[in-house]
Amino acid sequence: MKKYLVETVSIFRHRYVVEAKEEEHACDEVVCERDNLKEFSQYHIDENITSVREIDDAEYLKVFDKDNEYLKDWEEERKFSFVNKIDYKD
Repeated sequence: MKKYLVETVSIFRHRYVVEAKEEEHACDEVVCERDNLKEFSQYHIDENITSVREIDDAEYLKVFDKDNEYLKDWEEERKFSFVNKIDYKD
């Protein structure tokens, strides 16, 4: 079967509770200090497909290594374990 690279964007609503003197200061804190804030909650809203294209095994491995640089030394068989396969039950 063919392989298709399907790219998506997920949309989440994040909530933070910030004590501040003014609303603008609370907003600035979320924008400027996001990595240091405790998240109050999140809710997954949607996932949208942004592109899809057919790829071969060589391109799969190239993209895998680029996107997962820390897994670059894995053997190919293990890298291919991330391919999702549709079982058409013929």
